[in-house]
Amino acid sequence: MSGAGPLLVRDQGGVRRLVLNRPDKRNALNAELVAALKSALRQADADDSVRVVAIEGEGKDFCSGADLSALRRIAESSVMENLDDVDELAELFLLPRRMRKPVVACVRGRALAGGCGLATACDVVLAADTAEFGYPEVRIGFVPAMVMAILRRSVSEKRAFELIVTGQSIAAAEAERIGLINHAWPDTDFDRQRDLFLGDLAARSPSAVQLSKRLLYHADGMGFEAALRSGADVNVVARMTDDMKAGVARFLERA
Repeated sequence: MSGAGPLLVRDQGGVRRLVLNRPDKRNALNAELVAALKSALRQADADDSVRVVAIEGEGKDFCSGADLSALRRIAESSVMENLDDVDELAELFLLPRRMRKPVVACVRGRALAGGCGLATACDVVLAADTAEFGYPEVRIGFVPAMVMAILRRSVSEKRAFELIVTGQSIAAAEAERIGLINHAWPDTDFDRQRDLFLGDLAARSPSAVQLSKRLLYHADGMGFEAALRSGADVNVVARMTDDMKAGVARFLERA
């Protein structure tokens, strides 16, 4: 384990685990934590020994969103100061999608507001069945504006609307049912299931995972013909990789 302050870094095989380390603040996001997390994500993506990046929270909760000091600063800052602040947060939400490596959120406890946005910005979301997800911003007259782009890509328009305007939290099982997260497992079995999932993902072909991730997000918003053409181009690239050649050789040996 390495790192100190608001973020801990733990390596487990090919998995780089980034642990939000403000348990007394429910791992709320402040400028220091956002900066540390962005730096750690970039470092993990550049490290060839890392196959998968996992984000989790120390203590009872994953992340409760912005902390009180950040909210006070928002209320007291000028328009330009707030623009700079939201740019930093927007970059954090963009990073998992831009990275070559898969990024997995491992959620225990509450993932609220920006914390829910951080979890769902990851490629995969795993949760204990006691976890909760929600966007309570409306209760203080605020708008979950940036995370709305992530939410709308995960659930139906009507479910997104309900979550945003009521501010109500939902349980992990419901979040899984509506497509907000990938898996909800019993709390008592969560660690085992999480480690199995991360280990299995880390064992996959790095080049195939990277190319698949890039194509999936690149095709978002494309028309059908353009997406198919883009897929054809990636297909050609995949055929030339060492992983593909080795995989085909193993398959033919078993045939």
